[in-house]
Amino acid sequence: MSKLAFTPTIPQGSTILVTGANGLIASHAVDQLLAFGYNVRGTVRDPSKCTWMEPLFSSRHPSSRFELVQVSDFGAPGALDAAVKGVAGVAAVAGAAALTIQDIDSALAEEWPWNESLLRAAKNEPSVKSFVYTTSAWSAYTPDQTKKTKLTEWSFNEHAIQVVRSNATPEEKGIKPYMAFKTLLEQKLWDWVRREKPSFTFNSILPETVIGKCLDPKGQGFPSTCGMVKWVVDGVNLDMLASIPPQWHVDTIDCGLLYVAALITPGVNGERLFGFSDRYSWPRIGQILQKLYPEKKIPVMEDNGWDQTDVPNQRAEQLIKGLGHKGWTSLEESVKACAEGFM
Repeated sequence: MSKLAFTPTIPQGSTILVTGANGLIASHAVDQLLAFGYNVRGTVRDPSKCTWMEPLFSSRHPSSRFELVQVSDFGAPGALDAAVKGVAGVAAVAGAAALTIQDIDSALAEEWPWNESLLRAAKNEPSVKSFVYTTSAWSAYTPDQTKKTKLTEWSFNEHAIQVVRSNATPEEKGIKPYMAFKTLLEQKLWDWVRREKPSFTFNSILPETVIGKCLDPKGQGFPSTCGMVKWVVDGVNLDMLASIPPQWHVDTIDCGLLYVAALITPGVNGERLFGFSDRYSWPRIGQILQKLYPEKKIPVMEDNGWDQTDVPNQRAEQLIKGLGHKGWTSLEESVKACAEGFM
């Protein structure tokens, strides 16, 4: 159990609910919560696909308890009521919308009700002291390496909403419908919190592109953006990677720690926490991999610039330092930690 330099708002030994616990971000939130002496109840849609989780966490954290529960349909009435029962905190990580969505209103009509249901279940459960919601860096901005932009804690991606509501072609919209969806959904959550005034603290986390150590390369594999690092080594899907603009990344461990900090640190309430560890681009990741593994023929990708966005990530770094962490992890460290799992 990790020692804390402060008295946490949630006593160690309490149970925290983590939704979508098998995902890249959520699994690291689970791992860090267990490391800090919390028990975790993790929801998954299909436990038969997550048999790696309980053996992994019990071996890594024998003094903490990890419990896997099935919630097949978040949209079913009262689907999360039992999962929330008796927990001291909620880390809402699960989301349904895909990057390819086009109809943001339909996506909101589908996803908002079960997010509201989870919030209401937490409000009605007296044991809940803290609630952390996972949105996206893209809820704050659209990456564009050609522009110098300064974000504030309360920057929202109104640009994406305007483009999606315009007569732009599907090609011009690209993945902006997903960005607009995440923006509008997060705004609805904040509106709910201001209106309902729950007794628990409420904060949102905005993770950028997640890169770093994978907890179980054999059982979990290399999900989401960690798998893209492997693409670079394997020389596959390079055109897709080349189309992604330079922006920021968040290390997997930094991200997991941010959930712990947001849930248990005194005085953290009503904040948007930017999970931005360091700037990155896929060509730069290729260069790092070339340096790490000179014997490999890592493909050379054409340089596509560097992010110029000024981001308010200092508060989040302060919070993970408060847990005894060194601060934000560099891109080089994150890429190395990721690659060590498959090289």
